[in-house]
Amino acid sequence: MTDTATFEKMLAQIETGAGFIAALDQSGGSTPKALKGYGVEEDAWGSDEEMFALIHSMRSRIVTSPCFTGEKVIGAILFERTMDGEAGGKPVPALLWERGVVPFLKVDKGLEDEADGVQMMKPISGLGELLARAKAKGVFGTKMRSVINSASQSGIAAIVKQQFEVAGEILDHGLVPIIEPEVNIKSETRSQCDDILLAETKKALDALPEGRRVMLKLSLPANAGLFADLVKHPAVVRVVALSGGFSRADACTELAKNSGIIASFSRALLNDLKHQMSDDEFDASLGGAIDEIHKASIA
Repeated sequence: MTDTATFEKMLAQIETGAGFIAALDQSGGSTPKALKGYGVEEDAWGSDEEMFALIHSMRSRIVTSPCFTGEKVIGAILFERTMDGEAGGKPVPALLWERGVVPFLKVDKGLEDEADGVQMMKPISGLGELLARAKAKGVFGTKMRSVINSASQSGIAAIVKQQFEVAGEILDHGLVPIIEPEVNIKSETRSQCDDILLAETKKALDALPEGRRVMLKLSLPANAGLFADLVKHPAVVRVVALSGGFSRADACTELAKNSGIIASFSRALLNDLKHQMSDDEFDASLGGAIDEIHKASIA
């Protein structure tokens, strides 16, 4: 269980730390793709349990790497099974915090089919129990994702409303929610999506009771600097950006144009890592990616 002093240290690390948040939260649906990127083909496992064991092995290798510390990686978002697992002989959240990396948990259960230009979150069954378990394991915050595909005022308003409603329950459990309404960077109306999302998010933030604070995980905007007001909003702990399909080089270039926003990359962080690498090769590759993303985050 995170005591008040530890929570305040974690909050300070996330609010002011010069680094970025690693997204290590690929879930059931995206795990085969993540493993394939890691050089593990689908014939390497015969069951979901074997598949999850392979992805846990990959994540353990990442979080125990000498370069994966709070000096540049200020937080990490975990999949539920990773939170429940061990790395280096310790529970993963405890190992991360020993290294100065603040643990978060992905809590959403995936996306509904597209309607009104957006994909809402599926209902999150058992959320209260999951939040209580995460809190007991020393997790600081959560993350949940929705997707915006076109500039629908009503659709984007509905996504923001749903995100902030669930965020309220998360705050009630003493955890800090990362709200992630991802704008599809391939959307033909990407810029308009950004504008509507900005307006709806500002309204929701302004309506939060005093003292309640959230984090935002957003797609890099089509117009650099658009989210400056969100970065400065008193109800926002930190604004982080997803890579959203950009290559690491392009994501870092776009990120560096947006002052005050730091990275929370997944694929762009892990893309060059391969199962077949020696430990030295693996650590060098991961360290290079961390350095590049860290540099863009503090630009």
